[in-house]
Amino acid sequence: MREPVVRTILGLTGLVALFTGANVGFGGIATLGLEGPTDFIAVTDPAAFAVHDSHVRYLGGLWFGMGLLFVTAAVRLDRLRVPVMTALALMFVGGVSRLSAGDLSVFTSSLVGPSFAAEIVLMPLLLWRVWLGGREPAGARG
Repeated sequence: MREPVVRTILGLTGLVALFTGANVGFGGIATLGLEGPTDFIAVTDPAAFAVHDSHVRYLGGLWFGMGLLFVTAAVRLDRLRVPVMTALALMFVGGVSRLSAGDLSVFTSSLVGPSFAAEIVLMPLLLWRVWLGGREPAGARG
C-alpha cells in the first residue's frame, strides 16, 4: 500500500469527521452530547429554531459524508484522489470562514484552536501530499 502516512492521516481525519458529523447530524444544534454538555442553548422561538436546527443537521450530515470519503480514501486513495483533494480544499475554505466571526479569542480555546489549526495548516499540507502522491514520477514517461 503506497503512501501509508497520508492514508493513516486521512483515515484518522475521517474517523474524527464521522464522530463529530454523527454528533451534529443526528443531534442538531443541541448535538447528541458526544462532545460534552448540551445545555448551552435556550430556545426562545421554536419555529425559527426548527429551521436552523434542520440546516445544522444537514451540515452535520455533510460532514459525516466527508468522514466516509476520507475513511474510504484511506483504502482506495488512487481512485478517490481528486474528490479528496477537493474536500481538503473545502475544509481549508471552511477554516478561513471561521475568521468572519471577528472574535479571534475563540481560537485560543482548546475546543476551537486545534480544529482551526488543522483546517488552516494540516489540510493544505495534506492536500499537497495527496497531490504529490498522484503525480507521475520524473522520468517515468519513457
